[in-house]
Amino acid sequence: MKNNFLTKTIICSLFFSGLYTHAQKTTLVVDASKSITKIQPTMFGLFFEDINFAADGGLYAEMIKNRSFEFDKPLMGWEQPNTKRSSMNKESGSASPVKLSQEKNNSNFCRVEINNDKGYALINEGFRGMGVKKDAQYNLSLKAANHNGGVKKIIFQLIDKDQKVIGETSIIPKSDQWTQYTSQFKASQTEAKAKFKITFEGNGTIDLDMISLFPEDTWKNRKNGLRKDLVQLLYDVKPGFLRFPGGCIVEGRTLSDRYQWKKSIGEVEERKTMMNRWNVEFNHKQTPDYFQSFGLGFFEYFQLSEDIGAEPLPILSCGMACQYNTGELAPMDELDPYIQDALDLIEFANGAVTTNWGKIRSDMGHPKPFNLKYIGVGNEQWGPDYIERFKVFEKAIKAKYPNIIIVSGSGPSPDGEHFDYAMAELKKLNAELVDEHYYKSPQWFRENAGRYDNYDRKGPKIFAGEYAAQSVSGANPNNRNNWECAFSEAAFMTGLERNAEVVQLTSYAPLMAHEDAWQWTPDMIWFNNLESYGSANYYVQKLFSTNKGTDLLNITKDGKPLIGENNLYASAVKDINTKEIIVKVVNTSQSPQEVNLDLKGTKTASKGSIITLASANLNDENTFTDPKKISPKESEYKVTKGAQQVKLPAYSVTVVKLKYN
Repeated sequence: MKNNFLTKTIICSLFFSGLYTHAQKTTLVVDASKSITKIQPTMFGLFFEDINFAADGGLYAEMIKNRSFEFDKPLMGWEQPNTKRSSMNKESGSASPVKLSQEKNNSNFCRVEINNDKGYALINEGFRGMGVKKDAQYNLSLKAANHNGGVKKIIFQLIDKDQKVIGETSIIPKSDQWTQYTSQFKASQTEAKAKFKITFEGNGTIDLDMISLFPEDTWKNRKNGLRKDLVQLLYDVKPGFLRFPGGCIVEGRTLSDRYQWKKSIGEVEERKTMMNRWNVEFNHKQTPDYFQSFGLGFFEYFQLSEDIGAEPLPILSCGMACQYNTGELAPMDELDPYIQDALDLIEFANGAVTTNWGKIRSDMGHPKPFNLKYIGVGNEQWGPDYIERFKVFEKAIKAKYPNIIIVSGSGPSPDGEHFDYAMAELKKLNAELVDEHYYKSPQWFRENAGRYDNYDRKGPKIFAGEYAAQSVSGANPNNRNNWECAFSEAAFMTGLERNAEVVQLTSYAPLMAHEDAWQWTPDMIWFNNLESYGSANYYVQKLFSTNKGTDLLNITKDGKPLIGENNLYASAVKDINTKEIIVKVVNTSQSPQEVNLDLKGTKTASKGSIITLASANLNDENTFTDPKKISPKESEYKVTKGAQQVKLPAYSVTVVKLKYN
């Protein structure tokens, strides 16, 4: 058996060696003597939208769902396991939401009536459970008002799926006035689907509100902060920008439920909870418990941008609700509040502490300005109504803040009547940056790698703001983050990079999805309550972003760009900071190939590096059980005299990095 194994190994090696030897060789000439244009630092960035439980239940590390009882059904997320529902027959107690004041954003609290000692329990289910880690510390906080001191103690427990207690603490509610209480405790075991149980000692009535539980170990150890592993994945991409708070979530199904940034700042408990528009958008994945607490609000988005080294890029409503829903329009003579929101946001981000909104930012803990450079007007609106409103926004913003770069939109599709109209009108307006979106098949991405080759170099610059290859079709629940989608995006991205004179920002979308609570696929990062991983698409994005260089170089085959010939795609840059020539080549063929890199106008060091992202099967994916099945492999590359030979595996993305003198 051993000899047979060796024989098979030798035959296999000879077979693949033969494939490389007899494969058609493609010679690529890289002209390193001159820079075509500078690569913008914002070239590859991130697009965050609160879809798929990306904020509450995801990036925002709060573990209690409906902590302030402000969902449309105030006790959604809370169980009363040992209480009969009849008000005529209470076994040991009951909880009911009670209105405090219609004027307050946090207008509900929970009134609990305890009739029997230790008999009544209130249980929070978390966001599809709670991810608890052994020996990790958890921070509890809540507000309580203990009427007549009847309740002597409140016990808080993390319980596993078998009701076993895996963490516990308690507080003594001493006042009949609203009082803040805090405690910390450690978990005794790891559990992905834990719940949070509250029991009481004594008899009487107690009011509860803002019951909150956070892990101690958050990003940058910020109290009540962001989930560390998810931010780390974002940080590792080294993104040039962070677009927020999303796409369609900006617009709202109606204007009344659009995203309003001013309601997302200030004290967390005063931020008004509202329904997330994605909770009933798709019949294939109804999530009626999907709400926005805005614990992750605009201040936190700016702070996150700063943390990961990304330019903040907020998008605001232009007075048009989602045109796929109601398409409700704010009349032109009623646009002032929307425009003022944009002007005030710039002041919030950049204003001195002596300004109204700059002081609010400072009071929240950030006296230094966030140095906002970009602002988006509308998400993917279309038609004359959008252009009419955009003109008014642009005039007002430029009058007060002439240096702010304004992002306009070309609609939801990369072609068609709406797209053609928008682009023609925005060119007339000399728009600075136009947002294009495309959710298309992998084949479309390969076939459109030359999309921007003929764009007017003197026209608007392009923000490829939302794109992702769809393995089945747009908005289809069966879409997968498979390898064909990922390397097809890589092929397209070589075209984005080759056209850096026109394309200045790009981002995959959506960014995140909860394993048990997604609405849209595919997504760049997947997570559950304990773990997270980057998809193959994530690693493609990371490869390009961490190797974007500073200057675009010309790379050609027979004097022309390599766009799909022999199923190959290529782009090249140099990095004046690291003194490297960086060549990216994508092989979308089922067979290995070789390329010769003929570097002109520079001398290279004797060693470099080569990074390969490859998988044999078009349908391969990263998963929770195999999170790095498709991930980059880096090795040393030895430079030879003359042209450099590079072997490209089948279905691969290869980055060659050569030091230059």
